[in-house]
Amino acid sequence: MFLHDFDYELPPDLIAQEPAQQRETSRLMTVDRAAGLIGETVFAQIPECFRPGDLLVANDTRVIPARLLGSKESGGKVEVFLVRRLQEAGEVWNCLIRASKPPKPGTQLFLPEGITARVVGRSSEDLWTVAFSPEDDFAERLERAGEMPLPPYIRRGAREGDRERYQTVFAVSKGAVAAPTAGLHFTRELLEEVRSRGVETAFLTLHVGLGTFLPVRTEDLSQHRMHAEQYIIPEATAAAIRKCRERGGRVVALGTTTARALEQAGRDDGTVASGDGEADIFICPGYRFKVVDALITNFHLPKSTLLMLVSALAGKDLLFRAYEEAIRRRFRFYSYGDAMFIS
Repeated sequence: MFLHDFDYELPPDLIAQEPAQQRETSRLMTVDRAAGLIGETVFAQIPECFRPGDLLVANDTRVIPARLLGSKESGGKVEVFLVRRLQEAGEVWNCLIRASKPPKPGTQLFLPEGITARVVGRSSEDLWTVAFSPEDDFAERLERAGEMPLPPYIRRGAREGDRERYQTVFAVSKGAVAAPTAGLHFTRELLEEVRSRGVETAFLTLHVGLGTFLPVRTEDLSQHRMHAEQYIIPEATAAAIRKCRERGGRVVALGTTTARALEQAGRDDGTVASGDGEADIFICPGYRFKVVDALITNFHLPKSTLLMLVSALAGKDLLFRAYEEAIRRRFRFYSYGDAMFIS
């Protein structure tokens, strides 16, 4: 398949710049692949999409305030965007750096809250390796100094309210640089209502990174390679999936990041291996899902790997028909936009 197969025209005014006033008041489009049907409701009615015996699996990652604005030794402005902490390496991170000129290895950067950084070198075409200090309370300083990393299509600066609103209500594991946005629609009360219908819930962690939002740079999709993202699937979640299979329930993934982690760890019998790993799986039409039976997701960018994943689950033709309907009905798109339930 080719990149241009996943393009579509979106009126710019449908790109949500603000979240819904209340999480559960977002609109919800339902897509039934077997019947070829498209419906519409509000997210507060999501419990009606479940059946007793289903299992809802969600990503409990927590977004860090990953954007730091500061200056170089020369006085020039610099923006540092933390992407991934290198394991067992102190506060050494892979970062995106934006400046008038690319920094040289050894360059010192001066950031808010007394944070300093040294550019170690280039780690890839997109990323730099950066060492931050002081190390002992870096996380606390980052919480005060950093900005929430809203996506570039939200054409405003991050505000204090985004620190709460750009997190799911079940976010606990710090490390993501983008929110698993399908989960933004849930309140704690709505989760309890889902559980009250005989649906179990389970959690995994995938720290959303470059693999989720970097553009595809090759027209031939067989040549695309995903950036790896860290994930952890607890044994309790793996056990919940096994039991769901035994009772004939559906595994419903809350968001594409959850779906990618489950499919990365998936086995042919529909269960998953517990433990930690690297998710670099690229899912596009033609892929046969091993674990995920249904998906809650937002509306995604043209030509994005997320759009390709949901096309694989819903069927590309039906999915694009749903997007045409969403545009006609003026659904709100992208991170702070409306949602979709695909079965």
